[in-house]
Amino acid sequence: MSALRKKFGDDYQVVTTSSSGSGFNQPPPEKKRKRQRFVDKNGRCNVQHGNLGGETSRYLSDLFTTLVDLKWRWNLFIFILTYTVAWLFMASMWWCIAYIRGDLNRAHNDKYTPCVANVYNFPSAFLFFIETEATIGYGYRYITDKCPEGIILFLFQSILGSIVDAFLIGCMFIKMSQPKKRAETLMFSEHAAISMRDGKLTLMFRVGNLRNSHMVSAQIRCKLLKSRQTPEGEFLPLDQLELDVGFSTGADQLFLVSPLTICHVIDTKSPFYDLSQRSMQTEQFEIVVILEGIVETTGE
Repeated sequence: MSALRKKFGDDYQVVTTSSSGSGFNQPPPEKKRKRQRFVDKNGRCNVQHGNLGGETSRYLSDLFTTLVDLKWRWNLFIFILTYTVAWLFMASMWWCIAYIRGDLNRAHNDKYTPCVANVYNFPSAFLFFIETEATIGYGYRYITDKCPEGIILFLFQSILGSIVDAFLIGCMFIKMSQPKKRAETLMFSEHAAISMRDGKLTLMFRVGNLRNSHMVSAQIRCKLLKSRQTPEGEFLPLDQLELDVGFSTGADQLFLVSPLTICHVIDTKSPFYDLSQRSMQTEQFEIVVILEGIVETTGE
């Protein structure tokens, strides 16, 4: 057995040969390590903020947006929990009024006028609240005019129920109507390519719309994310550079009736101008493509 050492830049690879064989017995190639992306293919950002101070209070100050941004399982959990707690609380208030007035002990007395008719215990108080809140109104349980505290509680219940319904149902409606899933039918090419087009070295990728509904005022932008060091010695871990994909000529305004090829000319103004083919493969950078537009069917 003998060994051949082949040099690739600064890396060395050991290749073993057999004296009885005519070929090389190379070790299996190592799998390319997957780099951590700043932005995933589905558009989710992998950047987490830390050491901000008062982060929780800032999220709670904008509670509505925080609920909309939560995952669906947490939205459904908060939705069910809020309604359950509100229902049990209001049912407890009706039961407390009946208990303090002594209606529970004299509920079957025909000569006595209770605050709420036919409320004997907590389950019946809970059913009365549900019938009132949901405007079912079976007619078996009803509030009487001999109970001013019950009338006040009824008004409070109506106002509180309207606020809870507007907040939670509005949150669920906005979350369901978000156009994020519309991006599932916008296809990007798996890889970008660099080749000559119209006599110029060009970075190209394709984008297409699978649906028949158009994207109104579609516009595309490209950002180059990479770290760099300034002449003053400051290190910028996430510097953003704009890639020209036709801003000056209007080519960034798309009419997505068929798949289009997006081009970035690598000229003296391009950040890729000083990179060779070898350095392009080893350089640590990421290209983020941003496609903006209005969904024709929903206007979002």
